[in-house]
Amino acid sequence: MMKRNELQNYLTALLDPDAIKDYCPNGLQIEGKNDIEHIVTGVTANQKLINAAIERKANAILVHHGYFWKSEPYPIVGMRYQRISRLIKHDINLFAYHLPLDIHPTLGNNVMLAKLLGLKVLSEFNTNTSPNYGILCQPQSSLSIDQLQAHIQSALKRTPLVINPTNKPISKIAICTGGAQDFIEHAYEAGAEVYISGEASERTTHFAEELGISYIAAGHHASERYGIQALGEHLAQHFNLQHTFIDIDNPV
Repeated sequence: MMKRNELQNYLTALLDPDAIKDYCPNGLQIEGKNDIEHIVTGVTANQKLINAAIERKANAILVHHGYFWKSEPYPIVGMRYQRISRLIKHDINLFAYHLPLDIHPTLGNNVMLAKLLGLKVLSEFNTNTSPNYGILCQPQSSLSIDQLQAHIQSALKRTPLVINPTNKPISKIAICTGGAQDFIEHAYEAGAEVYISGEASERTTHFAEELGISYIAAGHHASERYGIQALGEHLAQHFNLQHTFIDIDNPV
């Protein structure tokens, strides 16, 4: 068991949310019970995840996608009221970490996806942000785009979308999970033959074809399951907490 402020202070020190400008508040978003024994982790704080946490009598939910986004309406009504009122009624803390979790060097979504795919992380690549959001990786041996696609499909249990598949051997792969498709030019400039992110926009096809780089949309949700899970496991081991990762599947 640990106190809420102890967990909050540890997460602040670990993820350093103040070092990055984000689209939402990172940290404690909804205050609940002071004593925390059981943490539920998941990608997004949707109603299904909240209900699952209530069923398991969790004291805290830790997610990658929380609430209060930059362009979100202020009134807490309808769907937003149902979510937040359930958290408050059941005295459950909601912690959310967005970009700080994406880029963390050992527990982040980028590095955890690279680890899952058996890729060696070489460095960050320039995304024209401070800090940089993406990483540049190297496969254990040269592989084809068909082999990479099959490997991603096996690892993530979903069929990735491959745009402009290369017929050349792949030696460098850029990764930035989630909705980071518009870093494709930066990935190309970093020397990657393939760029992996979560989603694709209509313009992504044209960029990939005209730049001469392969783009793989592995799924926003699917590419971001692993950072939050690793963070929950880290907390469970470090503080002897109960941890349950709950994957509310999402085809996007």
